[in-house]
Amino acid sequence: MAVTVVRDVETGLDTSTSDQDGDKPSWFTPKRQNMGRRYVEVFRCKKLEYYRAIANEVSQGGYFESEYRRSSPPLSPPKKPAEDKGSMEYTEVLKLRGLPYSATTEDIIKFFLEYELTEENVHIAISSDGKATGEAFVEFPTTEVAKTVMCKDKMTIGTRYVELFPSTPEEVSRARTRGRH
Repeated sequence: MAVTVVRDVETGLDTSTSDQDGDKPSWFTPKRQNMGRRYVEVFRCKKLEYYRAIANEVSQGGYFESEYRRSSPPLSPPKKPAEDKGSMEYTEVLKLRGLPYSATTEDIIKFFLEYELTEENVHIAISSDGKATGEAFVEFPTTEVAKTVMCKDKMTIGTRYVELFPSTPEEVSRARTRGRH
């Protein structure tokens, strides 16, 4: 018996189906995709892996626990305010989120190849334990160039899609300070 798990990356919630004959359900596609505005990953796993994931979710009091078991279900799911990146204030700095942990400065320079960046313009965020956080900051020559670069929002580096956000030199400085021991 195989179990198919759909993971909502934003909330961490898993949904599953099992099939007796081992065939993939008709809705199963092995790609990462969006469901509406949600990014989901669909993958196969063994039943034991599914049970461990559910046990972990329950023991850590995840999203499902806190939102739905304490009270009656809401009429509609809670919504976060939409971020309108076009109306945000821009500087020459952009924040990248969703990078592969293995991403290097060279990978980011290649991603922005047409903007002729140097290593001094790229700052990969590191946690206090020395590991990559999946975020980086990139400094462009002008605010206008940074706005133009937003066309690369949600394009991929490796297998990960990368989100771009306006940022500030102060945020770059805070990220550098957090990464020091």
